[in-house]
Amino acid sequence: MESANKINTMAASAVSEDEFKKVANKVSFITIVQNVLLSVFKLFAGIFAHSNAMISDAVHSASDVFSTIIVIIGVKLASKESDKEHPYGHERLECVAAIVLSIVLLYTGIKIGSQAVKDIIGGNYQSLQKPGMLALVAAVVSIVTKEIMYWYTRHYAKKIDSSALMADAWHHRSDALSSVGALVGIGGAMMGFPVMDSIASIVIFVFIAKAAYDIFKDAMDKMVDHSCDEETEKEMRDFVLAQKEVLSVDLLHTRIFGNKIYVDVEIGVNGSYTLRHAHEIAEEVHEGIEKNFPKVKHVMVHVNPADVAE
Repeated sequence: MESANKINTMAASAVSEDEFKKVANKVSFITIVQNVLLSVFKLFAGIFAHSNAMISDAVHSASDVFSTIIVIIGVKLASKESDKEHPYGHERLECVAAIVLSIVLLYTGIKIGSQAVKDIIGGNYQSLQKPGMLALVAAVVSIVTKEIMYWYTRHYAKKIDSSALMADAWHHRSDALSSVGALVGIGGAMMGFPVMDSIASIVIFVFIAKAAYDIFKDAMDKMVDHSCDEETEKEMRDFVLAQKEVLSVDLLHTRIFGNKIYVDVEIGVNGSYTLRHAHEIAEEVHEGIEKNFPKVKHVMVHVNPADVAE
């Protein structure tokens, strides 16, 4: 019963290609508008409140605009129908978009971190002015806004099972965490410790680098035919065994292709059955898996003859 409920839940979460593109484009548009407004506000606050940490945070938010455009392109390409040159579809192009996003994110972090290290080693922070209250307010606004955008984007990324959109959600979270670092650094600088502003930029780099690594690893797992988790494979195996006239599951392999799953399964049926009847059983298994596991794009079913005790 529990397995059946999980399968029904998976079926309910399936979305069409049109809905996939519609949701992804809507979230991406809202993200772009939010990031443009927030980055302009933080840059203004950083300049006029004399905070390098807030300027670094503004650069981070501005990079989100570029990353979201990458997501839009990736989703659009991944949603293309199969063609003669790409009979298995284009889903992996979304993973390529996520990889590009992780590289852009890491590059942004390195630029921010390296400048902060130079300031600290060179003693440049000694000449920095004390940040103003506007920088502190901007950090708080950024934390709240970015955390809201993280949960909003994460919700829809899970709904349509988009790795690129999930990468963008984590980009929001990394921005929120980096703003926490900026908040601490700006607060410390306002209390008379100007080096804290530069240290905050280094903290921002650490959060950005961690987010970039997580995005890259997830995308690479989907690029190299990583298998499904054990629980999903067990659910598939149990489902196949529950089908009428299937005596055994001799082999079950899965591979993740973008945000889709390909399945190879070998089943044992009564060896005395005709080829036509064995084929009908295989077709029922094939259609049943695709219907009850919506992320499955294609199933290959091989039939093995099995001895049946008299």
